[in-house]
Amino acid sequence: MKKPWFTIVVVLIVATFLPACSSSTPDCTRLEIVCVGLVTDVGKVDDRSYNQSSWEGVQQAQVEGLVQSAHYIESVDARDYAENIAVFADAGYDVIVTVGVALGQATTVAAEEYPQVYFIGVDQFQEAGAEKPNLTGLVFPEDQAGFLAGALAAQMTVTGKVGAVLGADAYPPTWRYGEGFRAGARYINPEIEVIVAYHNDADFDEASFDPDWGATTAYIMVDEGFDVLFGGSGTTGDGAVVAAAQRGIYVIGAEMDQYFLQSEAAPLLLSSAVKLVKPGTYALIVLARDAQAGTSEFPGGNYTGECSYAPFHDLDSQVPAEVKTRMEDINQGLQENTIKTEVPPTKP
Repeated sequence: MKKPWFTIVVVLIVATFLPACSSSTPDCTRLEIVCVGLVTDVGKVDDRSYNQSSWEGVQQAQVEGLVQSAHYIESVDARDYAENIAVFADAGYDVIVTVGVALGQATTVAAEEYPQVYFIGVDQFQEAGAEKPNLTGLVFPEDQAGFLAGALAAQMTVTGKVGAVLGADAYPPTWRYGEGFRAGARYINPEIEVIVAYHNDADFDEASFDPDWGATTAYIMVDEGFDVLFGGSGTTGDGAVVAAAQRGIYVIGAEMDQYFLQSEAAPLLLSSAVKLVKPGTYALIVLARDAQAGTSEFPGGNYTGECSYAPFHDLDSQVPAEVKTRMEDINQGLQENTIKTEVPPTKP
């Protein structure tokens, strides 16, 4: 999909534009050179979260020789998203990875403007009927991630009461987390008491960035005897996880390994229900490279990655061997589809 007549224009922008391995600037318009650019959300590439995991997927492709040149731009303001994407597109890059739901709109617009470029939108769901052949959203089965969290919580509770604190259930991924958690806990113990608290604000931003509500809800659950709590959906879940850990109960994080992100909760963090962003990003780069070579088609629309759970870290010695074995069995069963969460894609 390269354009051999392309003229490279050097653009100076307020962002960090760093090479992966070399200070030389490749000619990305050449057919034999596969170039991948990554645009972070408002955060650093070494954030121990989506940005870092996505970049590691790009780096893996480069180390294996699938990509000849890879660079990233760290966005410093949401208003820079479109311009940062254009830096790579205007330089003839073959693949552009944009990280996080916040870049969704800018990525969609860019995919229309640059049909010769393959776009990978990490955690960016593509609505049915609006798919573009050169844009794939890397999405994940949150119900399976929640199921793993619920199964772990049900095996580690002493009181028989486990809970989840999440954003608004109007947002399908959040609802899948919650209902997956409920299903996982009941898979272990059908009689267990499970409460999933969803934020009552239907606005995604308001519901996902309300740590005070998350903390208050966690305090109520602890006071009512819940002794394992799962928290997710942005800072709302972070607030719940930290608050519950400060009250002395086990907690489980979401999205990425929260052990490296929530130091206050780390001593009581059992695990995290994680999205495997690195292998998903790598897999889509391979597909884009093959499409560039004409040996396959790029899967426009959505590509479903995998979920798993993070290590037990400081609490490893407190997790019984039989729990570890069963968690591995459940994880494998979910991946092989021999265990089903029975959670539909959207709230009925």
